[in-house]
Amino acid sequence: MNEQEKAARPHGKWPKIRNLSIAVLVLVLALFIGFRFYFPYGEGVKTGQLNYVVRKGVIFKTFEGKLIQTGFWTNQPGKIQSNEFNFSIADKKIADSLMRAGGQMVELHYVEYFGSLPWRGHSKYVVNGIVNITPVIGTEAQALPPVEAVTPTSSNPIEGAAAIQ
Repeated sequence: MNEQEKAARPHGKWPKIRNLSIAVLVLVLALFIGFRFYFPYGEGVKTGQLNYVVRKGVIFKTFEGKLIQTGFWTNQPGKIQSNEFNFSIADKKIADSLMRAGGQMVELHYVEYFGSLPWRGHSKYVVNGIVNITPVIGTEAQALPPVEAVTPTSSNPIEGAAAIQ
């Protein structure tokens, strides 16, 4: 082989090894991202009183909610904390239905992922269905009329409170 053929030929096996290494790294990265963010880790149904559903976000506006479950638990001894389930909602129709069901007992079907994505929501728990909505017993009977703001007529707070009664 003359000198021109050696100069025109690639430098041995290094380009092949480099290209194969890059391909393997891209494949491993794609599998990791797919498994971490798109593979459902678990799914189930949570039941509790719906605390709130909001739409929030800076770039990606997502629906987020909180469910208060019965019972108390904590990771620290001697402390009491309510069991809260924070979740994201993937579908706007489900979010609209839940926004009208605030304070009611709801059963929500969810899918759990290993990680969250900004366009899917802030939580790794994504609600994808409503199983049941049950009104809390006694909420209609105990509904109160709206309260009007009352300003005291006197500068003395005690006299102003007496005037309100």
